[in-house]
Amino acid sequence: MPRHRSPSQRGLYPDGVRELDPVSLDEAFRDRGFQRLAGVDEAGRGPLAGPVVAAAVILPPGTVLEGLRDSKALSSDQRERFFELIHLKGFAVGVGFAEAEEIDRINILQATLKAMHRAVTVLDPPPHALLIDGRSGIGHFLPQFPLVKGDARSQCIAAASVVAKVHRDRLMLRYHEMFPHYGFDRHKGYGTREHLEAVRRHGCSPIHRRSFRGVKETLG
Repeated sequence: MPRHRSPSQRGLYPDGVRELDPVSLDEAFRDRGFQRLAGVDEAGRGPLAGPVVAAAVILPPGTVLEGLRDSKALSSDQRERFFELIHLKGFAVGVGFAEAEEIDRINILQATLKAMHRAVTVLDPPPHALLIDGRSGIGHFLPQFPLVKGDARSQCIAAASVVAKVHRDRLMLRYHEMFPHYGFDRHKGYGTREHLEAVRRHGCSPIHRRSFRGVKETLG
């Protein structure tokens, strides 16, 4: 899937977008006619194991989730609290996945874009436009607005980052029950010293990304 920026977005970024707070930024896009505005983000690009998980969230206009920010800046308890609030207050929430086999086959960037596309596709009702964390669009027909560090700049992207992170962490806890000797409950698949030592000792599991450094060296 190639990098994509929708031609319909040209000139539609609100004036002064860099200076707006996250709630005001979302409202500025809604004022451009995109009432059902979906924030899109992912969790799990860097780990050695497990899926990359993407989420898309449409928040109703006027929603303010006080204290919500990039999921990496929140504690686990805070993420769980916001996860419940987002599902309670959200207009629509969609989640998409790309598993390790697909990541190895098409690379992590393309797998991430596919997971994002899948998350958007299952939104009901569908969005009018997408705010996407990062530099590129996702190959969707909708108007889409990439925002670097978008999870710190847009409330709906921050909401998507929390949903993606909590979904992925819960999946990794399930995988820990299946493969307890890797310690997925602690590092969630990231390349910690403990995880790398477990891979060297036990080899790779079915959910390890065999194309990633730290795993592929064990395959010989």
